[in-house]
Amino acid sequence: MSKLEALVLVAVLALVLCAPVRAQAAPPRPRLGMNLNGPADWNSELPFVDVFRLSRAWISQRKGAGWGQGPALALDERGWVARLEPDCWAETPLCTIEGGHYPAGDYTVLYDGEGVIEFWNAAAVTSSAPGRMVIRVDPSKGAIFLRLMRTNPDNYIRNIRVIMPGFQQTYASDPWHPAFLNRWQGVACLRFMDWMMTNGSQVRTWGDRPKLDDATCTTRGVPLELMIDLANRLQADPWFCMPHLADDGYVRSFAQTVKERLQPDLHVYVEYSNEVWNGMFPQSRYAGEEGRRLGFAEKPWEAAWRYAAYRSVQVFPIWSEVFGGTARLVRVLPTQAANAYVSEQIVSFQDAYRQADALAIAPYIACNVSPNGKPSVAEAEGWTVDQALDYMEQVALPQSVSWIKAQKQVADKYGLELIAYEGGQHMVGVAGGENSERLTALLQAANRSPRMGEIYGRHYEAWTQAGGDLFCYFSSVGTWTKWGSWGILQHYDDDPAASPKFIATMQWARRCGQQVSLSE
Repeated sequence: MSKLEALVLVAVLALVLCAPVRAQAAPPRPRLGMNLNGPADWNSELPFVDVFRLSRAWISQRKGAGWGQGPALALDERGWVARLEPDCWAETPLCTIEGGHYPAGDYTVLYDGEGVIEFWNAAAVTSSAPGRMVIRVDPSKGAIFLRLMRTNPDNYIRNIRVIMPGFQQTYASDPWHPAFLNRWQGVACLRFMDWMMTNGSQVRTWGDRPKLDDATCTTRGVPLELMIDLANRLQADPWFCMPHLADDGYVRSFAQTVKERLQPDLHVYVEYSNEVWNGMFPQSRYAGEEGRRLGFAEKPWEAAWRYAAYRSVQVFPIWSEVFGGTARLVRVLPTQAANAYVSEQIVSFQDAYRQADALAIAPYIACNVSPNGKPSVAEAEGWTVDQALDYMEQVALPQSVSWIKAQKQVADKYGLELIAYEGGQHMVGVAGGENSERLTALLQAANRSPRMGEIYGRHYEAWTQAGGDLFCYFSSVGTWTKWGSWGILQHYDDDPAASPKFIATMQWARRCGQQVSLSE
Protein backbone atom coordinates (compact mmCIF):
# COMPACT_ATOMS: atom_id res chain seq x y z
CA MET A 1 0.00 0.00 0.00
CA SER A 2 1.39 3.39 -0.97
CA LYS A 3 1.60 6.27 1.46
CA LEU A 4 -1.17 8.08 -0.46
CA GLU A 5 -3.43 5.01 -0.31
CA ALA A 6 -2.79 4.69 3.42
CA LEU A 7 -3.73 8.33 4.00
CA VAL A 8 -6.95 7.89 2.00
CA LEU A 9 -7.83 4.77 4.00
CA VAL A 10 -7.26 6.58 7.29
CA ALA A 11 -9.45 9.46 6.14
CA VAL A 12 -12.28 7.12 5.10
CA LEU A 13 -12.12 5.26 8.42
CA ALA A 14 -12.23 8.53 10.30
CA LEU A 15 -15.34 9.59 8.43
CA VAL A 16 -17.06 6.28 9.14
CA LEU A 17 -16.15 6.27 12.83
CA CYS A 18 -17.15 9.88 13.35
CA ALA A 19 -20.44 9.71 11.42
CA PRO A 20 -23.58 9.80 13.57
CA VAL A 21 -25.02 6.32 14.00
CA ARG A 22 -28.78 5.78 14.29
CA ALA A 23 -29.42 3.24 17.02
CA GLN A 24 -31.60 0.30 16.09
CA ALA A 25 -35.23 0.52 17.14
CA ALA A 26 -36.29 -1.26 20.31
CA PRO A 27 -37.82 -4.71 19.85
CA PRO A 28 -41.45 -4.33 18.73
CA ARG A 29 -44.14 -4.48 21.37
CA PRO A 30 -47.54 -4.60 19.65
CA ARG A 31 -50.22 -2.72 21.58
CA LEU A 32 -53.59 -1.15 20.91
CA GLY A 33 -54.02 2.62 20.91
CA MET A 34 -57.14 4.59 20.01
CA ASN A 35 -57.98 7.68 17.96
CA LEU A 36 -60.72 9.53 19.83
CA ASN A 37 -63.70 10.81 17.87
CA GLY A 38 -63.66 14.57 17.39
CA PRO A 39 -65.61 17.20 19.35
CA ALA A 40 -69.04 17.94 17.85
CA ASP A 41 -72.62 18.31 19.01
CA TRP A 42 -73.34 14.99 17.26
CA ASN A 43 -70.51 13.18 19.06
CA SER A 44 -72.16 9.95 20.25
CA GLU A 45 -69.28 8.93 22.51
CA LEU A 46 -70.33 11.45 25.21
CA PRO A 47 -66.93 11.83 26.87
CA PHE A 48 -68.01 14.74 29.11
CA VAL A 49 -70.74 14.81 31.76
CA ASP A 50 -71.18 18.51 30.94
CA VAL A 51 -72.78 18.24 27.50
CA PHE A 52 -72.38 21.98 26.85
CA ARG A 53 -68.67 21.34 26.22
CA LEU A 54 -69.70 19.83 22.87
CA SER A 55 -72.36 22.41 22.00
CA ARG A 56 -72.34 23.87 18.50
CA ALA A 57 -71.03 27.39 17.92
CA TRP A 58 -73.72 29.99 18.59
CA ILE A 59 -76.33 30.49 15.86
CA SER A 60 -77.68 34.02 15.46
CA GLN A 61 -81.45 34.27 15.17
CA ARG A 62 -83.73 37.24 14.39
CA LYS A 63 -87.48 37.45 14.96
CA GLY A 64 -89.29 36.96 11.66
CA ALA A 65 -86.15 35.86 9.78
CA GLY A 66 -85.11 32.39 8.59
CA TRP A 67 -82.99 29.97 10.61
CA GLY A 68 -79.57 31.40 11.35
CA GLN A 69 -80.38 34.73 9.65
CA GLY A 70 -79.65 36.97 12.61
CA PRO A 71 -76.89 39.61 12.65
CA ALA A 72 -73.25 38.83 13.39
CA LEU A 73 -72.95 38.05 17.09
CA ALA A 74 -70.79 40.07 19.46
CA LEU A 75 -68.63 37.36 21.03
CA ASP A 76 -65.87 37.76 23.58
CA GLU A 77 -62.49 36.11 23.03
CA ARG A 78 -63.70 32.86 24.57
CA GLY A 79 -66.83 32.62 22.42
CA TRP A 80 -69.48 33.84 24.89
CA VAL A 81 -72.20 36.19 23.63
CA ALA A 82 -71.41 39.61 25.06
CA ARG A 83 -74.39 41.49 23.61
CA LEU A 84 -77.60 40.81 21.68
CA GLU A 85 -79.30 43.10 19.17
CA PRO A 86 -82.99 43.96 19.66
CA ASP A 87 -85.40 41.18 18.64
CA CYS A 88 -82.48 38.76 18.31
CA TRP A 89 -81.26 35.77 20.24
CA ALA A 90 -78.46 33.22 20.11
CA GLU A 91 -79.09 29.51 19.94
CA THR A 92 -77.11 26.30 20.11
CA PRO A 93 -78.05 22.61 19.76
CA LEU A 94 -76.68 19.97 22.11
CA CYS A 95 -76.71 16.18 21.77
CA THR A 96 -77.89 16.06 18.16
CA ILE A 97 -77.79 12.27 18.37
CA GLU A 98 -80.45 10.22 16.62
CA GLY A 99 -82.19 7.32 18.29
CA GLY A 100 -82.22 8.69 21.83
CA HIS A 101 -78.64 7.58 22.53
CA TYR A 102 -77.93 9.96 25.39
CA PRO A 103 -79.13 9.96 29.01
CA ALA A 104 -82.66 11.00 29.96
CA GLY A 105 -83.59 12.70 33.21
CA ASP A 106 -83.04 15.94 35.08
CA TYR A 107 -80.00 17.93 33.95
CA THR A 108 -78.59 20.77 36.06
CA VAL A 109 -77.86 24.00 34.20
CA LEU A 110 -75.40 26.42 35.82
CA TYR A 111 -74.16 29.76 34.50
CA ASP A 112 -72.55 33.05 35.51
CA GLY A 113 -73.92 36.46 34.62
CA GLU A 114 -77.38 37.88 34.09
CA GLY A 115 -79.92 37.20 31.39
CA VAL A 116 -82.57 34.77 30.19
CA ILE A 117 -82.00 31.21 28.96
CA GLU A 118 -84.71 29.05 27.45
CA PHE A 119 -84.84 25.43 26.28
CA TRP A 120 -86.96 23.62 23.72
CA ASN A 121 -87.38 20.36 21.80
CA ALA A 122 -85.99 17.56 24.02
CA ALA A 123 -85.73 19.71 27.17
CA ALA A 124 -88.29 21.45 29.38
CA VAL A 125 -87.46 23.73 32.31
CA THR A 126 -88.75 22.40 35.66
CA SER A 127 -87.15 24.98 37.95
CA SER A 128 -85.26 28.22 37.52
CA ALA A 129 -83.32 30.64 39.71
CA PRO A 130 -80.53 33.11 38.93
CA GLY A 131 -77.50 31.09 37.83
CA ARG A 132 -79.21 27.71 38.14
CA MET A 133 -81.90 25.78 36.27
CA VAL A 134 -83.14 22.20 36.08
CA ILE A 135 -84.33 20.79 32.77
CA ARG A 136 -86.11 17.50 32.17
CA VAL A 137 -84.66 15.83 29.09
CA ASP A 138 -86.39 13.29 26.87
CA PRO A 139 -83.84 12.05 24.27
CA SER A 140 -86.58 10.36 22.23
CA LYS A 141 -87.58 13.86 21.07
CA GLY A 142 -84.18 14.49 19.49
CA ALA A 143 -81.68 17.20 20.37
CA ILE A 144 -81.63 19.74 23.19
CA PHE A 145 -81.85 23.35 22.01
CA LEU A 146 -80.64 26.14 24.30
CA ARG A 147 -81.66 29.73 23.55
CA LEU A 148 -79.94 32.78 25.00
CA MET A 149 -82.83 35.27 24.83
CA ARG A 150 -81.35 38.16 26.82
CA THR A 151 -77.97 38.94 28.33
CA ASN A 152 -76.70 41.90 30.34
CA PRO A 153 -73.77 43.47 28.44
CA ASP A 154 -72.26 44.59 31.74
CA ASN A 155 -72.49 41.07 33.19
CA TYR A 156 -73.26 38.82 30.24
CA ILE A 157 -74.09 35.15 30.61
CA ARG A 158 -71.05 32.90 30.41
CA ASN A 159 -69.63 29.68 31.83
CA ILE A 160 -72.75 27.71 30.94
CA ARG A 161 -72.75 24.10 32.09
CA VAL A 162 -75.42 21.53 31.27
CA ILE A 163 -74.69 18.59 33.55
CA MET A 164 -76.04 15.08 33.13
CA PRO A 165 -78.12 13.58 35.95
CA GLY A 166 -76.09 12.40 38.90
CA PHE A 167 -72.90 14.38 38.27
CA GLN A 168 -73.73 17.76 39.79
CA GLN A 169 -71.33 17.27 42.70
CA THR A 170 -68.42 15.78 40.77
CA TYR A 171 -68.34 17.37 37.31
CA ALA A 172 -65.77 20.02 38.27
CA SER A 173 -63.21 17.59 39.66
CA ASP A 174 -64.02 14.72 37.28
CA PRO A 175 -65.38 15.91 33.92
CA TRP A 176 -65.43 12.44 32.32
CA HIS A 177 -68.40 10.15 31.86
CA PRO A 178 -67.59 6.85 33.61
CA ALA A 179 -68.74 4.80 30.60
CA PHE A 180 -66.14 6.65 28.50
CA LEU A 181 -63.37 5.99 31.02
CA ASN A 182 -64.32 2.33 31.40
CA ARG A 183 -64.47 1.83 27.66
CA TRP A 184 -60.85 2.84 27.07
CA GLN A 185 -59.22 1.67 30.28
CA GLY A 186 -56.18 -0.35 29.31
CA VAL A 187 -55.46 1.15 25.88
CA ALA A 188 -51.79 1.97 25.47
CA CYS A 189 -52.16 5.33 23.75
CA LEU A 190 -54.74 8.01 22.99
CA ARG A 191 -54.23 9.83 19.71
CA PHE A 192 -55.71 13.30 20.01
CA MET A 193 -55.57 14.27 16.32
CA ASP A 194 -59.31 14.94 16.04
CA TRP A 195 -59.61 16.37 19.55
CA MET A 196 -57.00 18.96 18.51
CA MET A 197 -58.93 19.64 15.26
CA THR A 198 -55.60 19.13 13.51
CA ASN A 199 -56.80 19.01 9.91
CA GLY A 200 -56.84 22.58 8.64
CA SER A 201 -56.01 24.00 12.07
CA GLN A 202 -55.58 27.78 12.20
CA VAL A 203 -53.63 27.71 15.46
CA ARG A 204 -50.39 29.66 15.11
CA THR A 205 -49.41 30.91 18.56
CA TRP A 206 -49.84 29.73 22.14
CA GLY A 207 -52.49 32.39 22.58
CA ASP A 208 -54.58 30.73 19.85
CA ARG A 209 -54.90 27.47 21.74
CA PRO A 210 -58.20 26.15 23.13
CA LYS A 211 -58.69 27.15 26.76
CA LEU A 212 -60.69 25.72 29.64
CA ASP A 213 -63.06 28.70 29.71
CA ASP A 214 -63.91 28.47 26.00
CA ALA A 215 -67.65 28.45 25.37
CA THR A 216 -67.33 25.11 23.55
CA CYS A 217 -64.70 22.60 22.42
CA THR A 218 -66.22 22.37 18.94
CA THR A 219 -64.66 25.55 17.54
CA ARG A 220 -60.96 25.23 18.42
CA GLY A 221 -60.68 21.79 19.98
CA VAL A 222 -60.28 20.27 23.43
CA PRO A 223 -57.95 22.13 25.81
CA LEU A 224 -54.58 20.54 26.47
CA GLU A 225 -55.23 20.41 30.20
CA LEU A 226 -58.17 18.06 29.64
CA MET A 227 -56.22 15.82 27.27
CA ILE A 228 -53.43 15.47 29.81
CA ASP A 229 -55.93 14.78 32.60
CA LEU A 230 -57.52 12.00 30.54
CA ALA A 231 -54.14 10.43 29.74
CA ASN A 232 -53.24 10.48 33.42
CA ARG A 233 -56.54 8.92 34.51
CA LEU A 234 -56.30 6.13 31.93
CA GLN A 235 -52.53 5.70 32.27
CA ALA A 236 -52.35 5.95 28.49
CA ASP A 237 -49.55 7.62 26.53
CA PRO A 238 -50.86 10.73 24.75
CA TRP A 239 -50.21 11.31 21.04
CA PHE A 240 -50.20 14.98 20.13
CA CYS A 241 -50.25 16.49 16.63
CA MET A 242 -48.53 19.86 16.41
CA PRO A 243 -50.62 22.22 14.21
CA HIS A 244 -49.01 22.82 10.85
CA LEU A 245 -49.00 26.61 11.27
CA ALA A 246 -47.84 26.60 14.90
CA ASP A 247 -44.70 28.58 15.69
CA ASP A 248 -41.84 27.42 17.88
CA GLY A 249 -43.22 29.32 20.87
CA TYR A 250 -46.43 27.31 20.70
CA VAL A 251 -44.49 24.04 20.48
CA ARG A 252 -42.31 24.97 23.46
CA SER A 253 -45.22 26.07 25.66
CA PHE A 254 -47.19 22.97 24.70
CA ALA A 255 -44.26 20.71 25.60
CA GLN A 256 -43.68 22.57 28.88
CA THR A 257 -47.32 22.13 29.89
CA VAL A 258 -47.14 18.42 29.11
CA LYS A 259 -43.87 18.08 31.06
CA GLU A 260 -45.40 19.82 34.09
CA ARG A 261 -48.74 17.98 34.15
CA LEU A 262 -48.29 14.52 32.61
CA GLN A 263 -47.48 11.70 34.99
CA PRO A 264 -43.74 10.97 34.77
CA ASP A 265 -44.16 7.29 33.89
CA LEU A 266 -46.02 8.10 30.66
CA HIS A 267 -44.44 8.62 27.25
CA VAL A 268 -45.45 11.23 24.67
CA TYR A 269 -45.91 10.65 20.93
CA VAL A 270 -45.14 13.81 18.96
CA GLU A 271 -46.17 14.26 15.32
CA TYR A 272 -46.14 17.24 12.99
CA SER A 273 -49.77 17.78 11.93
CA ASN A 274 -51.58 14.85 10.29
CA GLU A 275 -51.13 13.21 6.89
CA VAL A 276 -49.08 16.02 5.43
CA TRP A 277 -48.55 13.72 2.44
CA ASN A 278 -52.31 13.69 1.72
CA GLY A 279 -53.27 16.40 -0.77
CA MET A 280 -56.90 16.47 0.40
CA PHE A 281 -55.85 18.36 3.55
CA PRO A 282 -54.95 22.07 3.84
CA GLN A 283 -51.78 21.20 5.77
CA SER A 284 -50.50 19.23 2.79
CA ARG A 285 -51.06 22.14 0.43
CA TYR A 286 -49.35 24.48 2.90
CA ALA A 287 -46.37 22.14 3.23
CA GLY A 288 -46.14 21.84 -0.55
CA GLU A 289 -46.02 25.61 -0.93
CA GLU A 290 -43.43 26.00 1.82
CA GLY A 291 -41.36 23.13 0.47
CA ARG A 292 -41.30 24.67 -2.99
CA ARG A 293 -40.40 28.07 -1.55
CA LEU A 294 -37.46 26.49 0.25
CA GLY A 295 -36.35 24.71 -2.91
CA PHE A 296 -36.98 21.17 -1.65
CA ALA A 297 -38.75 20.07 -4.86
CA GLU A 298 -40.70 21.46 -7.79
CA LYS A 299 -43.62 19.05 -7.55
CA PRO A 300 -45.84 20.17 -4.68
CA TRP A 301 -46.42 16.66 -3.35
CA GLU A 302 -42.69 15.94 -3.18
CA ALA A 303 -42.11 19.33 -1.60
CA ALA A 304 -44.78 18.48 1.00
CA TRP A 305 -43.09 15.17 1.90
CA ARG A 306 -39.78 16.91 2.44
CA TYR A 307 -41.21 19.88 4.27
CA ALA A 308 -42.92 17.45 6.68
CA ALA A 309 -39.51 15.98 7.49
CA TYR A 310 -37.90 19.43 7.68
CA ARG A 311 -40.48 20.85 10.08
CA SER A 312 -40.59 17.66 12.15
CA VAL A 313 -36.89 17.87 12.92
CA GLN A 314 -37.39 21.47 14.00
CA VAL A 315 -40.21 20.47 16.34
CA PHE A 316 -38.53 17.40 17.85
CA PRO A 317 -35.51 19.18 19.40
CA ILE A 318 -37.82 21.63 21.18
CA TRP A 319 -39.57 18.73 22.88
CA SER A 320 -36.23 17.06 23.64
CA GLU A 321 -34.90 20.23 25.24
CA VAL A 322 -38.01 20.70 27.39
CA PHE A 323 -37.99 17.05 28.49
CA GLY A 324 -34.23 16.96 29.07
CA GLY A 325 -33.72 14.21 26.50
CA THR A 326 -35.72 11.75 24.45
CA ALA A 327 -36.28 8.92 26.94
CA ARG A 328 -39.99 9.76 27.34
CA LEU A 329 -40.58 10.83 23.75
CA VAL A 330 -41.61 8.94 20.63
CA ARG A 331 -40.81 11.25 17.74
CA VAL A 332 -43.04 10.27 14.83
CA LEU A 333 -42.43 10.60 11.10
CA PRO A 334 -45.72 9.70 9.36
CA THR A 335 -46.07 8.46 5.80
CA GLN A 336 -48.44 6.99 3.23
CA ALA A 337 -49.00 3.32 4.01
CA ALA A 338 -49.42 2.27 0.38
CA ASN A 339 -46.17 3.79 -0.85
CA ALA A 340 -42.83 2.83 0.70
CA TYR A 341 -41.11 5.17 -1.75
CA VAL A 342 -42.76 8.12 -0.03
CA SER A 343 -41.48 6.80 3.30
CA GLU A 344 -37.91 6.71 2.02
CA GLN A 345 -38.24 10.28 0.76
CA ILE A 346 -39.49 11.52 4.13
CA VAL A 347 -37.19 9.71 6.54
CA SER A 348 -34.04 10.23 4.48
CA PHE A 349 -34.54 13.93 3.72
CA GLN A 350 -31.81 15.83 5.55
CA ASP A 351 -31.34 12.65 7.63
CA ALA A 352 -34.64 13.21 9.45
CA TYR A 353 -34.61 9.62 10.69
CA ARG A 354 -31.65 10.41 12.94
CA GLN A 355 -33.89 12.61 15.08
CA ALA A 356 -36.94 10.33 15.00
CA ASP A 357 -38.03 7.15 16.75
CA ALA A 358 -40.91 5.81 14.67
CA LEU A 359 -42.26 5.55 11.15
CA ALA A 360 -46.07 5.76 11.27
CA ILE A 361 -48.49 4.41 8.68
CA ALA A 362 -52.25 3.89 8.33
CA PRO A 363 -52.55 0.30 7.03
CA TYR A 364 -56.29 0.32 6.42
CA ILE A 365 -58.09 -2.68 4.96
CA ALA A 366 -59.31 -0.59 2.07
CA CYS A 367 -62.40 -0.79 -0.11
CA ASN A 368 -62.93 2.63 -1.68
CA VAL A 369 -65.89 2.48 -4.05
CA SER A 370 -66.27 5.18 -6.71
CA PRO A 371 -68.30 5.48 -9.92
CA ASN A 372 -65.32 4.72 -12.16
CA GLY A 373 -63.00 2.92 -9.76
CA LYS A 374 -62.20 -0.66 -8.88
CA PRO A 375 -64.52 -1.72 -7.41
CA SER A 376 -67.06 0.56 -9.07
CA VAL A 377 -70.36 1.64 -7.57
CA ALA A 378 -72.26 -0.35 -10.20
CA GLU A 379 -70.32 -3.51 -9.32
CA ALA A 380 -70.48 -3.11 -5.56
CA GLU A 381 -74.19 -2.29 -5.51
CA GLY A 382 -74.78 -5.81 -6.83
CA TRP A 383 -72.79 -7.50 -4.07
CA THR A 384 -74.18 -9.45 -1.18
CA VAL A 385 -72.64 -8.84 2.23
CA ASP A 386 -70.58 -12.00 1.82
CA GLN A 387 -69.30 -10.83 -1.56
CA ALA A 388 -68.29 -7.50 -0.05
CA LEU A 389 -66.41 -9.34 2.67
CA ASP A 390 -64.87 -11.67 0.09
CA TYR A 391 -63.33 -8.54 -1.45
CA MET A 392 -62.07 -7.46 1.97
CA GLU A 393 -60.61 -10.87 2.72
CA GLN A 394 -59.18 -11.77 -0.67
CA VAL A 395 -58.10 -8.37 -2.04
CA ALA A 396 -57.99 -5.66 0.62
CA LEU A 397 -56.46 -7.67 3.47
CA PRO A 398 -53.51 -9.11 1.47
CA GLN A 399 -52.90 -5.64 0.04
CA SER A 400 -52.73 -4.12 3.52
CA VAL A 401 -50.40 -6.87 4.75
CA SER A 402 -48.09 -6.23 1.79
CA TRP A 403 -47.97 -2.53 2.72
CA ILE A 404 -47.07 -3.41 6.29
CA LYS A 405 -44.22 -5.67 5.21
CA ALA A 406 -42.80 -3.11 2.78
CA GLN A 407 -42.96 -0.35 5.38
CA LYS A 408 -41.30 -2.57 7.98
CA GLN A 409 -38.34 -2.93 5.64
CA VAL A 410 -38.04 0.85 5.44
CA ALA A 411 -38.38 1.21 9.20
CA ASP A 412 -35.71 -1.43 9.81
CA LYS A 413 -33.37 0.14 7.27
CA TYR A 414 -33.44 3.42 9.18
CA GLY A 415 -33.61 2.02 12.70
CA LEU A 416 -37.17 3.14 13.38
CA GLU A 417 -40.14 1.48 15.06
CA LEU A 418 -43.09 0.78 12.78
CA ILE A 419 -46.31 2.09 14.29
CA ALA A 420 -49.82 2.74 12.98
CA TYR A 421 -51.26 6.20 13.50
CA GLU A 422 -54.58 4.91 12.16
CA GLY A 423 -56.02 1.63 10.99
CA GLY A 424 -59.09 -0.55 10.69
CA GLN A 425 -61.60 -1.13 7.88
CA HIS A 426 -61.89 1.50 5.15
CA MET A 427 -65.13 0.56 3.36
CA VAL A 428 -66.57 3.77 1.98
CA GLY A 429 -68.04 5.35 -1.12
CA VAL A 430 -65.87 8.10 -2.58
CA ALA A 431 -65.97 10.58 -5.48
CA GLY A 432 -69.75 10.38 -5.60
CA GLY A 433 -70.05 6.77 -4.49
CA GLU A 434 -71.05 7.99 -1.03
CA ASN A 435 -74.38 9.14 -2.50
CA SER A 436 -75.56 5.61 -3.25
CA GLU A 437 -77.91 4.63 -0.44
CA ARG A 438 -77.75 0.99 -1.50
CA LEU A 439 -73.96 1.00 -1.32
CA THR A 440 -73.96 2.70 2.09
CA ALA A 441 -76.39 0.11 3.47
CA LEU A 442 -74.24 -2.73 2.10
CA LEU A 443 -71.01 -1.41 3.60
CA GLN A 444 -72.62 -0.82 6.98
CA ALA A 445 -74.05 -4.35 6.97
CA ALA A 446 -70.57 -5.68 6.21
CA ASN A 447 -69.24 -3.76 9.21
CA ARG A 448 -71.77 -5.52 11.43
CA SER A 449 -70.90 -9.01 10.16
CA PRO A 450 -69.07 -11.55 12.32
CA ARG A 451 -66.79 -12.09 9.31
CA MET A 452 -65.50 -8.54 9.75
CA GLY A 453 -64.29 -9.53 13.20
CA GLU A 454 -62.49 -12.53 11.70
CA ILE A 455 -60.80 -10.31 9.11
CA TYR A 456 -59.74 -7.92 11.86
CA GLY A 457 -58.21 -10.79 13.81
CA ARG A 458 -56.14 -11.84 10.80
CA HIS A 459 -55.05 -8.26 10.21
CA TYR A 460 -53.87 -7.76 13.78
CA GLU A 461 -51.96 -11.04 13.69
CA ALA A 462 -50.29 -9.99 10.44
CA TRP A 463 -49.28 -6.72 12.13
CA THR A 464 -47.83 -8.66 15.04
CA GLN A 465 -45.99 -11.14 12.82
CA ALA A 466 -44.52 -8.37 10.68
CA GLY A 467 -43.02 -6.70 13.75
CA GLY A 468 -45.41 -3.78 14.13
CA ASP A 469 -45.47 -1.86 17.39
CA LEU A 470 -48.27 0.47 18.57
CA PHE A 471 -51.48 0.30 16.48
CA CYS A 472 -53.90 3.24 16.97
CA TYR A 473 -57.34 2.25 15.77
CA PHE A 474 -59.51 4.76 13.91
CA SER A 475 -61.77 5.54 15.52
CA SER A 476 -63.40 5.20 18.92
CA VAL A 477 -67.19 5.75 19.05
CA GLY A 478 -69.08 7.45 16.24
CA THR A 479 -72.24 6.97 14.21
CA TRP A 480 -71.96 5.45 10.74
CA THR A 481 -72.96 7.58 7.77
CA LYS A 482 -72.45 7.64 4.02
CA TRP A 483 -69.03 9.12 4.79
CA GLY A 484 -67.86 5.93 6.45
CA SER A 485 -68.37 3.44 9.28
CA TRP A 486 -65.35 4.56 11.26
CA GLY A 487 -66.61 4.09 14.81
CA ILE A 488 -65.63 0.81 16.40
CA LEU A 489 -68.97 1.33 18.17
CA GLN A 490 -71.71 3.75 17.16
CA HIS A 491 -73.03 4.99 20.51
CA TYR A 492 -71.83 5.26 24.08
CA ASP A 493 -74.53 2.81 25.20
CA ASP A 494 -74.00 0.17 22.49
CA ASP A 495 -73.64 -3.45 23.53
CA PRO A 496 -70.00 -4.27 22.68
CA ALA A 497 -70.90 -7.93 22.16
CA ALA A 498 -72.90 -6.84 19.11
CA SER A 499 -69.82 -5.35 17.43
CA PRO A 500 -67.47 -7.96 15.95
CA LYS A 501 -65.00 -5.13 15.17
CA PHE A 502 -64.86 -4.15 18.83
CA ILE A 503 -64.59 -7.69 20.18
CA ALA A 504 -61.83 -8.70 17.73
CA THR A 505 -59.86 -5.56 18.50
CA MET A 506 -60.10 -5.94 22.26
CA GLN A 507 -59.29 -9.65 22.11
CA TRP A 508 -56.09 -8.80 20.24
CA ALA A 509 -55.25 -6.15 22.83
CA ARG A 510 -55.68 -8.74 25.56
CA ARG A 511 -53.36 -11.11 23.74
CA CYS A 512 -50.88 -8.24 23.76
CA GLY A 513 -51.18 -8.13 27.55
CA GLN A 514 -53.47 -5.12 27.89
CA GLN A 515 -56.15 -5.05 30.57
CA VAL A 516 -58.94 -3.80 28.32
CA SER A 517 -62.64 -4.44 28.82
CA LEU A 518 -64.73 -6.55 26.46
CA SER A 519 -68.04 -5.66 28.05
CA GLU A 520 -68.08 -2.10 29.40
